[in-house]
Amino acid sequence: MSRRRKSYLKYLDNEAISRITSEPLLTPFPMEGSVSGHHRSPHKGSSVEFAEYREYVAGEDPRRMDWRVYARSDRYYLKEFEAETNLRCYLTLDCSGSMGFGATESKLEYAKRLAATFAYLIIGQGDAAGLLAIRDKKSFELPAKRNPAQVQEILETMGPLKAKGSPSLVDGLHDLAERVRPRGMTVVISDFLDEPKDLIDAIHHLRDRRHDIVLFHLIDPQEEDFPFERPTRFVDLEGAGSLITEPAVIREQYLESMKIHLESLTQGCLASEADHRIIRTDVPVAEVLDKFLGERSSGKAA
Repeated sequence: MSRRRKSYLKYLDNEAISRITSEPLLTPFPMEGSVSGHHRSPHKGSSVEFAEYREYVAGEDPRRMDWRVYARSDRYYLKEFEAETNLRCYLTLDCSGSMGFGATESKLEYAKRLAATFAYLIIGQGDAAGLLAIRDKKSFELPAKRNPAQVQEILETMGPLKAKGSPSLVDGLHDLAERVRPRGMTVVISDFLDEPKDLIDAIHHLRDRRHDIVLFHLIDPQEEDFPFERPTRFVDLEGAGSLITEPAVIREQYLESMKIHLESLTQGCLASEADHRIIRTDVPVAEVLDKFLGERSSGKAA
């Protein structure tokens, strides 16, 4: 293994991997895949989980007929079962300038560790994972694959990415909804600083395509706590200049604006059945994924 490749292994969180159990990550929505797997399919098959009865049509296989129902109703009914399939997961990484902010670690670096470890989990259970890096001028996509070597491909693609430029997340999500027709899981890792209405419209678009949407909403502790006391220069990392001000003057208004922003996005996600998780970047990735998997296995939403 080359020195360059080896350096990107740092994005695999060993503590998180050691805590991942054999319990598969499941989605509450039917998925469309190419091989059998752990997840419910929108199509009917012949697995062991009963789904419903359907009236018999001449020429169909009589072995699936339920004779007990016939004895009670004098009508022919077939048993339908839930088919199971594999999952396609699209890891969507926001690489806009604001993702470069962070006291000890940038939001983008944290996002890379979260995305890489998530990909390791998905591919390890036999499902497919791909990467969409949304950038200012040109986004980059790595198609979803089930091959174990895909983890290395994701690391190699994601490792050199830098946070720069203005937001283009909303356009990227709309484009993903149009291009990726088979329903899958879309995991978006971002600080979601776009207008809530625009973000919610994009989320609705993905849900219209029957995607299971997970939003990992990253917030640096300084953004949430606003601990600044002395006159401070605040620089817009997406190119809109800077502002020198007294933190005490703007603190209350800033925190109120942030609260409104988060509440708007949370309510929009609830309406569209998207899983919105607010994550502080000082919380270990292992803890984030452990909670996520635990709630998913128990059927709880965030």
